[in-house]
Amino acid sequence: MSLSSGPMRTGGPARAGQYLALLAYLVFLAFPFLWLISTSFKSPRELGDLHPTWIPKDPGLDNFRQAFEEQPLLEAAGNSLLAALAAALIAVVVATPVAFVTARYRSRLTAAATGWVVVSQAFPFVLVIIPLFLILKNLHLVNSLPGLVMVYVVWSLPFALWMLVGYVRAVPRELEEAAAVDGASRFRTLVSVTAPLLMPGLVATALFAFITAWNEFFFALVLLKSPEKQTLPVVLTHFIGAEGAADLGPLAAAAFLATLPSLVVFAVIQKRITGGMLAGAVKS
Repeated sequence: MSLSSGPMRTGGPARAGQYLALLAYLVFLAFPFLWLISTSFKSPRELGDLHPTWIPKDPGLDNFRQAFEEQPLLEAAGNSLLAALAAALIAVVVATPVAFVTARYRSRLTAAATGWVVVSQAFPFVLVIIPLFLILKNLHLVNSLPGLVMVYVVWSLPFALWMLVGYVRAVPRELEEAAAVDGASRFRTLVSVTAPLLMPGLVATALFAFITAWNEFFFALVLLKSPEKQTLPVVLTHFIGAEGAADLGPLAAAAFLATLPSLVVFAVIQKRITGGMLAGAVKS
């Protein structure tokens, strides 16, 4: 009896178990968001019902109107947008040349630097917030959006660098060697040859940095004190009273609106992000 040379196939029960596990995971992820949507459209009377339902009995937009009346959501969203866009742009500009050097000139030093970048992602926020606060205080950047942008750039750089290294390694060296033969400098090669081929990776990295900054809460809470400078995640906490009682309807409506940009952006770039993570494992 000969063995088949084709790939091993998963049996029927095993495949069914895989799909069942995937379905359970999707339900686990979707449940909070679906409940958030349902809550944002419910009336105060229905929110106090002892037997809550998935579908609002009398859906309305009162929670959304009340949320905008109680808190400066548009101003906070503008602060978040400004900080996230600036952090994403700066992170990509800084990470691109570093990723090029790391991918093209491998040595013990670059390997150690890459390892440190990965390890630094494991540091908890609480461990670094005091040194960051003292540095920003000395630079007179506490309670300012530029200071917050600096923190976001530093925090998103490791993952941005890791993503871009994979994209750079996927670009054939022969193109850069041909440019060098034609007399192009390394900087000119990076700008004119490598960067255009990296454009999908640059877009994915920038958008990932944007999502990270848009959703960030802890640094913004500690570093920003003036109400007019606070970001959207921080303003959402204002719907919770001093005694912990939450204004549930407006809070759900505001949280739903704050979540939409991240969901839309991630839905657009998910394939590019996956491609960037796997690019380093594919040889041209």
